[in-house]
Amino acid sequence: MRLLCRVTLAGLIGLVVAGIAHAENTADAAALKARFETMGEQLRSSPFGRPVVLESAERPDALVGDIYAVLEHPFARVSAALDDAPAWCDVLMLHLNVKRCTVAGRGPTSTVAIRLGRKHDQSVTDAYRLEFAYGVSASTSDYLQVQMSAASGPLGTRDYRIAFDAMPLPDGRSFVHLTYSYGYGLAARVAMLGYLSTLGRSKVGFSNAPGASAEAPRPVAGVRGLIERNTMRYYLAIAAYLDAASLPEPQRLERRLHDWFEATERYPRQLHEMDEAAYLEMKRAELKDNPRAPAVLPPEGALSPLGAARR
Repeated sequence: MRLLCRVTLAGLIGLVVAGIAHAENTADAAALKARFETMGEQLRSSPFGRPVVLESAERPDALVGDIYAVLEHPFARVSAALDDAPAWCDVLMLHLNVKRCTVAGRGPTSTVAIRLGRKHDQSVTDAYRLEFAYGVSASTSDYLQVQMSAASGPLGTRDYRIAFDAMPLPDGRSFVHLTYSYGYGLAARVAMLGYLSTLGRSKVGFSNAPGASAEAPRPVAGVRGLIERNTMRYYLAIAAYLDAASLPEPQRLERRLHDWFEATERYPRQLHEMDEAAYLEMKRAELKDNPRAPAVLPPEGALSPLGAARR
């Protein structure tokens, strides 16, 4: 009888937890749909040359970047391509600062570990390891939600989060939302400001700075510019990955690399860091040494700051 009661109680707890998760996913799906319904004009008149809306926020202890976009791919293709952890390694490796990406485990216990380094060639042992807990929070016929979170990062940064939501549109396309954020303390803020006052002093983001106008635009600089640039880089990586997904396997990698670089070059003031030949040479070398299957990464080495492109 006691065993039966325990089993019954465990079952009830499981049903309650599942019910809460279902309610949260339903609310998230409804929120994404609501955002699409209010963003029609912003998407149509986007300054990015594609239906993309970028938002960012600088908080006292965190930076948040959000991109909402319409992709020219049916939802079924988006969902099938991006609900698996190894696929996200293929996406993340397009970013010029991601030097290695490996996956351990399967399903809800997967871990995606990346190495962040300088924009030019750098030994993976000298790049900083960032370990994300990976999970698919929802995967239904009309909604996908993928989340990755890391408790700590380089130079005192913390609470890293990459979240991706997608839903189908009536015309066969997909509406997606990407969030990239992390928290920081005093040491991390000092390091970021040091970079932005030296190597990154000329770098800007995409949004208009406070006080600027359409007649006299002035892009945000500083840490908001930093989060905007990297959020855009990760979004363009998702788009490049999906655009190449329908090609035969041997052609996909080169297509992804070329498309990602070409897409970033449409915004040279914000995203240009090197010429295409240098980028392709660097990435081919890194990907050649990067195991596609789960693997154990080497010991941690010297710190590399926050995915900001550096010499």
